[in-house]
Order: sequence, then C-alpha cells, then structure tokens
Amino acid sequence: MTIDPAHLLVTGANGVLGRHLLRTLSASGGSGPAAAVVRSEGAADTVRSLPEPGRPDVHVVDYQDVEGLTKAMQGRRFVVHLVGILKESKHSRYVDAHERATAAVAEAAARAGVERIVYLSILGSEPGSSNACLASKGRAEQALLASSVPATVIRLPMVLGEGDLASRALRGEAQAHILPLLDGGTSLEQPIDAEDVVQAILQALGRPELSGRALDLAGPESLAAKELVLRAAALYGNRPRFVPVPAALARLAVRVLARFMEAPPLTEPMLEVLLHDDRIDPLPAARALGIELTPLDAMLTHRVGPDAPAKGKEKQP
Repeated sequence: MTIDPAHLLVTGANGVLGRHLLRTLSASGGSGPAAAVVRSEGAADTVRSLPEPGRPDVHVVDYQDVEGLTKAMQGRRFVVHLVGILKESKHSRYVDAHERATAAVAEAAARAGVERIVYLSILGSEPGSSNACLASKGRAEQALLASSVPATVIRLPMVLGEGDLASRALRGEAQAHILPLLDGGTSLEQPIDAEDVVQAILQALGRPELSGRALDLAGPESLAAKELVLRAAALYGNRPRFVPVPAALARLAVRVLARFMEAPPLTEPMLEVLLHDDRIDPLPAARALGIELTPLDAMLTHRVGPDAPAKGKEKQP
C-alpha cells in the first residue's frame, strides 16, 4: 500500500526521524502534503525549512491539547506518533511526554475518525520496568493499544540516520584516540538504519493485520558497544584506546550531578537505557512488516563513515 501524504499526520515531526519520514513522503507525490504537529514555533521553523514540493502543513499544538490535536487531524487517515524523551527534567516529565501525550493523541484520533496510529517506542519498554523511562513508555504503549483506534507499536534500539545525535556521537568515538566507555563497552547494541525505520512505519500504516501488536525491531547484528566503535573506527583507519568507566562509578557521578545541577547532562534513567542490552531476533518483525534490514557495515559506511553527511547537510530526496 502506498501512503498518500495528504492522509498522514506526524507528531514530533521536527526530529531527525520525523523530517526523514516527511521527505520520503514528499518524494512519493500524492494528492497533497502531510500534516506535521510540533509544540513550538522554533520546531515549526525546522519543519518549514523542508524543501518543496510537498512541504508539510505545520500545526503548533501542545501534545496534550486534545482539541488542538483533533483539529489538526481532521481529514487525515493515519497518525505517526514520534513524541518521546530520554531525559526527564523539571519542565519535561516522562508522564507528560509519554503517557499523557499518547492518551491525548489517541483521544483526538478517535474524535477525528483516524483509521490507524503507529507509535515508536524503545526496546525494553514495559509497564513494570524498574527504569522510569522504559516503564513510562510501556504504560503509554499499553494505553494506546487498548484505545478504540487501531494502533501498532514499533520498539526500537539506537537509530542511525543522517546528521542525528547517535550518528554524530559514534562518528566522534570512531575518530577518538582515547575513549572512555561505560562498563568497558560491554553493553550490547543493535543499531538500525533510519531508512529501515521509515519503511517500517509506512508498511505498518498499510497493514491493518498488525493493529494491536507491539513489534520489536532492530538491525541485523547485536554486538558489544566496544565492538561497534571498532567497526566504525576501521572506516577511518583508527583503533581507539579504551578506558573503561565502571558502571557503579558512572551511577555515582550521575547522582552527584543531579544533586548539584538543575539540568544535568545525564540522568539515572538515561544511563540505564544506555547500559540496556539490545539483543533480539529482528527477523519476525521485519518479515511482518515486509522490509529488508540494512547490513551493519553498510549502515556504518553510510551514516558515520568519512563520506557520511554531517549535521545540517542531510541529503535531499
């Protein structure tokens, strides 16, 4: 099934993944532009900078504003819900960004007659998780799947795209001479290419048989964080010297930062998500979605290698 952009609304559209999805849709043509919901004028300007043709209609709406969301969804058949946070702060709480925002999206979608919602979540999310972020995401998933609008949840690990934070961080690590690594880089990573995620979203929208399901999707290889850096570093002819940072020491440092800083760069839930082992069989979800997964070496070459686009230089469709 080909998704007509005019039938789609994307929340959190100003993120790298949201913009990638919107560019892919605009390149497919259609009867009109997609709709994008963001919560600030600054975010709106980011989406409005996308190239013509097919630049989306942008709505600045609070993610908990059911009335505003309902108005934005009028005439749209599908919603892709991308809103979420890894770091909680005084002004941005998990319960607001995940549970309340998702509940508002589901209610607005029901009022507007939306046919299907696709929601992106995180591998390891479940309501009973000891991690505050993963538990909040799990509760949001649970509420969405129980709502009256058919929905599909896709849980993801690290996503590598053009110019995004994860790709830039891995590129920097690949070129480092001395590199501190949490827990010696033993935690397992299973990165997935952003283009695979976009195709998974579009396929999920066109497959009603996936409604009511939560799919765990990742790239084709799970490997230790240290090995991932070495695979990326080989593209630069580099071999970093690793300095292990014990997880217990990192947790202590994070607690100290939280005590003395109003907005610490890292929080305990974030740290635990970073240390979470991602090791799943991605083939069942990939088959259900009808997508082919990008091999890890091709992904690293395209996203973090010397010829990969830098921040602010994403390729146009």
